[in-house]
Amino acid sequence: MSFVFVQHLDPTHHSLVVDLLKKHTTLTVSEAADGVLIERENLYVIPPGFYLEVEGGVLRVSRPKRGQRVRLPFDVLLTSLAKDAGQDAMAVVLSGTGADGSAGLDDIRKNGGVIIVQAPEDAAYDGMPRNAVMTGLADHIVPVDEIPKLLIDRAGTLAAERDLPKPTSMSTQVKASTPGDSPSLVAKIIDLVRAKTGHDFRFYKQGTLRRRIERRLGLAGLSIADFGAYLELLTQEQHELECLVKDLLINVTSFFRDKAIFELLSHKVIRDLIGSHSTDDPIRVWIAGCSSGEEAYSIAILFREAMAATNATVRLQIFASDVDGDALAIAREGFYPETIASDVSKERLHRFFSKDEHGYRVLPELRSMVVFTEQDVLADPPFSRIDMVSCRNLLIYLGPEAQAKVISLFHFALKEGGILLLGSSETVGKSDGRFETISKSERLYRHAVTSRPGELMFSMSPTEATRTLSRPGSAPAVSQDAMLGNLVRQMVMDSFAPAAVLINKRHECLYSLGAINRYLTVAQGRPTLDIFAMLPKSLHTKLRSAIQRSGQQKKRVVSAGGELKIDGVLTKFMINVEPAVNDGQDLFLICFVDETGTRPLAKNSAVIPEDAGRILDLENELEVVRAELNGAIRNLEISGEEQKAINEEGASFNEEYQSANEELLTSKEELQSLNEELTALNGQLQETLERQRTTSNDLQNVLYSTEVATLFLDEDLNIRFFTPATKSLFKVIPGDIGRPLADLNSLAVD
Repeated sequence: MSFVFVQHLDPTHHSLVVDLLKKHTTLTVSEAADGVLIERENLYVIPPGFYLEVEGGVLRVSRPKRGQRVRLPFDVLLTSLAKDAGQDAMAVVLSGTGADGSAGLDDIRKNGGVIIVQAPEDAAYDGMPRNAVMTGLADHIVPVDEIPKLLIDRAGTLAAERDLPKPTSMSTQVKASTPGDSPSLVAKIIDLVRAKTGHDFRFYKQGTLRRRIERRLGLAGLSIADFGAYLELLTQEQHELECLVKDLLINVTSFFRDKAIFELLSHKVIRDLIGSHSTDDPIRVWIAGCSSGEEAYSIAILFREAMAATNATVRLQIFASDVDGDALAIAREGFYPETIASDVSKERLHRFFSKDEHGYRVLPELRSMVVFTEQDVLADPPFSRIDMVSCRNLLIYLGPEAQAKVISLFHFALKEGGILLLGSSETVGKSDGRFETISKSERLYRHAVTSRPGELMFSMSPTEATRTLSRPGSAPAVSQDAMLGNLVRQMVMDSFAPAAVLINKRHECLYSLGAINRYLTVAQGRPTLDIFAMLPKSLHTKLRSAIQRSGQQKKRVVSAGGELKIDGVLTKFMINVEPAVNDGQDLFLICFVDETGTRPLAKNSAVIPEDAGRILDLENELEVVRAELNGAIRNLEISGEEQKAINEEGASFNEEYQSANEELLTSKEELQSLNEELTALNGQLQETLERQRTTSNDLQNVLYSTEVATLFLDEDLNIRFFTPATKSLFKVIPGDIGRPLADLNSLAVD
């Protein structure tokens, strides 16, 4: 085993650490040099003002880059060590000031290494240990005298794992050297975790689960193949169960992680979102898998900066959810170690954070924008009416089916045109057109419009359709032939074309053509464009059914059997409804077509001629009723689906209210805690005041009893206090307190 000792000294200061350590260890102590091969039983000390990295078992020494704001040599070492040694790496954080090492612990954990931290209360300087504990990544937090045993035990476990026989096809020791029936044992471990803690990891990738469990096996001193013994250990020790859950949750995050993505969000996505929202329409953002809150606050900072730059007054609601309650507690507190200075610029630190003794605290202005809530994205209802969802590096730990479910939930949660941001190794998969790609490299997607954009189609020629729906503008000069052509077309349309009206999804009349007054009349009362207010009530069901079927089937629907008395004559007609799209807006063209012909009877019909008309009417009516019945059944099914969607949205609202309630409860607990602290502080102040009052009385009694003339003066030689015996030497009275000493006259002594 070899060791690297990290020291924080002035770069110009000569280090005496090597000479000091040599007197207290049998290890070979030397100052690290570039290119030195790492050997056993050696301790290497980083030179002052240098960085030290490990590459292929060799030490690499380098100077920091110029202009670097914060020098964190321990973080640099741990990052390189994690990459080079993997699960063989062991990081120990001892007494020291600052937060160096906190960021590098993430890499040690991700690569399976072990993290040991000296208990802060045991350290002479608790800055580094305390910040390491705050990361939540420490495997052991113990006094310094217990650390050697942990290192020896871990080294023995790693050596035992390397000595395990490698399995072969003919080996009889396969079960002893591999987990054997580990899939079933892993499933039992996951079931035990779910039963005792409520955390459900059944949908995580099996490889991820196995690696995390094997890591805990090593830390528990068990063989990597002994899943059964570990299962028994979990049933007996709650602490080990909690440690396993913490390992499985994999909380890895930082401020402005992947800066290119945040640059894209800042300059393109967020400003567009702000520009498209009015003051009464809040922007709603959901951060799924927020961990300890760094990403949620990072996105909140981008929104605040964009709103300040554009002078926007739009409201912002950020919902940050995670399944880990401990990580959410850190996020709600909003306190982070000093190492965030390497990820957050000086301007942002000054604008959005307050400096504390051990780190940085999020200002209330930023904290109030984010609501943190405990939520399992696979089990709990999602939020709804969301403008942007950010879920980075959560899907990579889930199986394919779980990933597809989460993507579907995000599609439900997002508004049309909403933004979805995923991690660098994640995609929306086979989204079936539900998402459009904004930036493939940054994994940025947009919620696709449910209906496909296309040409405006109805019973006119393309030229007429374009003219009818075109926006008014300056028309080119029209020739004599064109004017005659328009006249002919207009006369033909007036004489032979059906009455038609164009409506939108809200059933508002946008444009009409032909003798529409035969079918629609202006309703009494307040003017309205609603076609159902102008249509006879007897046709409401028929038209509503036709509109719904046309919208669902995306094609023309003909509803026959309409009857109205027009100019005193009973007129039969059909209602043709055809869907259309213009500028992304869903429209419907409704045509009222008079029936001018009759359908011939079957050749083998034995009905007498005078009954033929009546039977034809009945058959037509029967077909109409059948069509309407089918439409009613379909509408009932749609209503059921809509009700289901409403129920899901209600569940989303409930989840949102529950999140806000949790936030309020947390604030209430914080206020109660603050009130208790203030009460305790007030009691201490009263006690201190009482002691000072008693001490003052005691001193006054002592001075009075000595009968020694004593004058107390301030810096300007003004009288502050005098004893009664002073009156025998000076003419002083209580009113002289505060007067200069020179104003006193001494009594002449005879």
